[in-house]
Order: sequence, then C-alpha cells, then structure tokens
Amino acid sequence: MALLSPEGVTFEFEVPVVVVGAGACGLVAALAAHDAGQSVIILERDENPTGSTSLSAGLIPAPCTRLQKEAGIEDSPELFAADIVAKTHDHTPHDQALVAARAAGPMIDWLMEKHGIEFELVTGFLYPGHSRLRMHGPKSRTGADLEQALLAAVSNAGIDLITGASVEDIYADASGHVVGVRCRRSDGATEDLGCQALILACCGFAGDAQMVRQYIPEIADAECCGHLSNTGDAVKWGTALGAATADMGAYQGHGSVAHPHSLPLTWAVITKGGILVNKDGQRFSNEMRGYSEHGAEVAAQPDHIAWDIFGASGHEAAEGFYDYRELRKLGAVKTADTVEELSEVTGLPLFHLKAEFQAIEEAISAGKPDRFGRNFAQSDVLKPPFYAVKVNGALFHTQGGLVIDDQARVLRQGGEPLPNLFAGGGAARGVSGDSNYGYLSGNGLLTATTFGRLAGMSAARIAEAADA
Repeated sequence: MALLSPEGVTFEFEVPVVVVGAGACGLVAALAAHDAGQSVIILERDENPTGSTSLSAGLIPAPCTRLQKEAGIEDSPELFAADIVAKTHDHTPHDQALVAARAAGPMIDWLMEKHGIEFELVTGFLYPGHSRLRMHGPKSRTGADLEQALLAAVSNAGIDLITGASVEDIYADASGHVVGVRCRRSDGATEDLGCQALILACCGFAGDAQMVRQYIPEIADAECCGHLSNTGDAVKWGTALGAATADMGAYQGHGSVAHPHSLPLTWAVITKGGILVNKDGQRFSNEMRGYSEHGAEVAAQPDHIAWDIFGASGHEAAEGFYDYRELRKLGAVKTADTVEELSEVTGLPLFHLKAEFQAIEEAISAGKPDRFGRNFAQSDVLKPPFYAVKVNGALFHTQGGLVIDDQARVLRQGGEPLPNLFAGGGAARGVSGDSNYGYLSGNGLLTATTFGRLAGMSAARIAEAADA
C-alpha cells in the first residue's frame, strides 16, 4: 500500500466517483452518488462480493421509518442517539451518534422506495441496549441476502462494479488531493484509474493479524469470523495522507459463534432468558451486557468455549434466523427434556448446572439481580425443553478507523477535511466507543449504510463542482 505522485501521470480512464469496496457501505455509497447524478465505479478485491455484510445478520437499526410507524412504534433520532452513547459509557460524541441516528430512517425508506430493497421490522424481542424495536433486515435475517439485494440495485442502476480489482495504491498530490488509484487484477496486471472523489468503503482491519494484535490484543487469539480481506487498507492510506484516526481499540466481538461451525447464534436466545456457561457448567458473566463484549469473555474461558443454554421462547425467537435453522440441520442445537439429559448431551457437570438454575430461580423469587447483576423476569425461568449450542468467542470486525465529519469527509489531525477523500463503515471511526463494550447491536451496518450514503452524496457534490 503506497501513495503515488501524480506528477506526469496521464489516466487513460477517469470516473467522477470511485468507490473502494462492494459491501453495504460501498454499494449504498455508489447508489447515493449515482442518484445525485454522477458516474460511479466500484472496485472490489474479491471475485465474488460478500464482505462483512454477508457475514452479518443483515440488520440495520433505524428510527422513524415507514415500517416502524406502521407498527405503531414511537421512536426518535434523539432517543436512538442516546441509546448509542449510553452503550459506549458516554465515550462516543453525541453529535456523531446523532448524525447516524438522523440519517438512518431516511436511508432505509430511500432504499425501499427508490431501489426496491425489501426490509422487515424485527419484532418480538429487544436487542440489549435498544429501547425501541428498530431493527430492519431481510426476511431471512441474513446479511448475504442484504448484500445480494444491494448488488441487484446497483446492477439495475447501471453502476459499474469491477470485481477481482484490488486497489493497491492511491495517487495524491502534496495537498492530499486524490487524483486516482492503481488496482491489481487477478492476472497480476495493474490498471490506473483517475477520479475526482474517492470513497473508502473497504471496512476495517480484522483480517490483519499484526494490526489486531497492536490495537486490540485482548481479542487477538480469538477466532476471526470476519472477512479476511479487511486488512486495514483505508487506515493505511488515510494516515499516509495525514488523516486522524480514533477508537482503534473498538471492535465487534461475538460471544456466541457455534463451534466448530463458525455460524453466529443470535443473541435473541439470551434475551429470552438464555444463559452462557463454561465447560464446567458455570456461568461467568451478565449475559445481557451484550454479545460483543462476550467475544473476549468466552475466548477467556477454559478451552475458549462455552455453551448457550435456552428454552422454548429462545428457540422460537431464533427460528426466524437463517443461521439458526442451518445450525439445527448441522446438529449443533442439542435438545433435552430434563436437566439430567441436558448434562448428558452437553457433557456439562450436572451439579453445577442444577446450581446455576437454582441460583436464577432464587434471584427471581427475591426480586433482586443475580450475582452478576443480571435481572431475570419470572418468564425467564428455564424450563424444558432445553436447547444448547456449543460456542466460542470471535472477532467480527473492527469499529475504529479514520475520523470523519457529518458529511463523511476524512479529517486531518487538525480537524480540517482532506480535499476529496470520504469514508464510511469499518474504514471510518464508528459509534461504538473505544472498546468492545460499546457495540450496540447493528452498529456495523448502521455506520456502513448511513455514512456510506452521506459519503456518496458528498462525493457527488465534489465531482459536480470539479466539472463546473
């Protein structure tokens, strides 16, 4: 990865807006720039665009959408922003969270009405930290289907998407003005492409082991279930141009990835009274703190594994998720009609399982939080049939990156914007604070899509001004 001088370089081809990366951030950015009247090209390293989007549940939190209003749910950007900031223990700037919260609802409605993306509002349970039902996603609850829907929209719009084109270097002058990129094709040949604005939508650095160990050593030894093409390119280019970075220790972990199947088990099973126990059959945390922080906690348990144990209500909530249905087909979901049978099918010590169940019932009867500070409702008492899935802790994607403003412009160390460089999603600083605990469910796709759209609109304005 290098910055190249444009002096004496003539580009055979030029496009007003170039987007690096064909995940949700890049695809939404391209649609936004196209809708603003500019020609766009997307350069994607992989032959088959998937990215972090396809590995997710495809859920985007957004307030005040048409779907939310039709469901009679009262929400507001201000309430959503407050939820975001509260999850980060007030670390994420409120104005940054509010930008994402205000942009999210109109973005969902725009994708549905303008580009035919089908979303459903997830009802039936609240994700930890959210005070309203505001998760929107495809019916299947899979990021792969969201990715395919966005790819179809890009194709229908006539936007050029070049796969097998790995952007290696950026052409920029001494002022930091980007004039083009150099990409390497799958056959090894290189091509140069000029542009008037560049959008970095190539996610974070979860696939760069050295950067992970440098910035988030606590999760360095956990399984990486993110996209391995996320090698920190945006951060490397941006910092070479003098851009600021922030919250490099932030990431989305996951404490419930089925082992050895590497498919995420929805945290819905936890919200319905489910618990996590280690191989000794003992709980080790307040599971309702969230799935991100549990990535490191589960990875720290003996043999780096744990068991999700839940009841019928958790099972019913999970049935709406494609990954859970696949786990059932693979035999990863164990069932039992008694605690004794649960011990047999999982290999967990019966004595400790009974002790944990009893402790939960005693906390409920006393009307007090349990020893980890979790409040269980009467409906949370685990009853047969029991369900159990062996899981490990994993790293999905990083949430720190290039500092951007409310127009998704990449900012220098002093706070002024670079002339024509934009970023969103994992390439940019997110709204998840500075560690794992600040990740509110959906934050990854929230910043990918909202800042992606803002980046596309802003890049289009720059390109239009350059043509004037």
